Amino acid sequence: MTDIYKRLETCACFRMRAASRKLTRDYDEVLKPAGIKITQFTVLAIISGTKPHSISSMASSLSMERTSLVRTLSLLEKKELIKLGIEGYRREREISLTPKGEAIFLEAVPLWEKAQSNFEEQLGAGVWQTLWKHIAKLARGKSGLVKV
Repeated sequence: MTDIYKRLETCACFRMRAASRKLTRDYDEVLKPAGIKITQFTVLAIISGTKPHSISSMASSLSMERTSLVRTLSLLEKKELIKLGIEGYRREREISLTPKGEAIFLEAVPLWEKAQSNFEEQLGAGVWQTLWKHIAKLARGKSGLVKV
């Protein structure tokens, strides 16, 4: 085993991404009956809850690249789960759930709640609360941990 591999084992980014991939697979598995993945669920939840008017601001709130979000939105539109309005002033466009999208989202919510409960139980509530605070801080970009 090389020294760099040993160091990679303790790399924050490597471990967070590995954990994220595993967690994504777990949530995707639980959401299968609704026919959506966790990435699609979170986008449907944002649309349902905030009625965004800008893909760029929505991408920012999800910490996603705009092009990745556009691909996800296109897929959701193709599945007839969302409706994208025409582009207007300042490239804003209304994004809304279709009746089919609303039904699938509502079907997925208890599945997501089950996945979240499973995760919290496995990790332990106290551990999750502490971890959540640190992850939220990292996601907001205010960690100050990595200087570029």
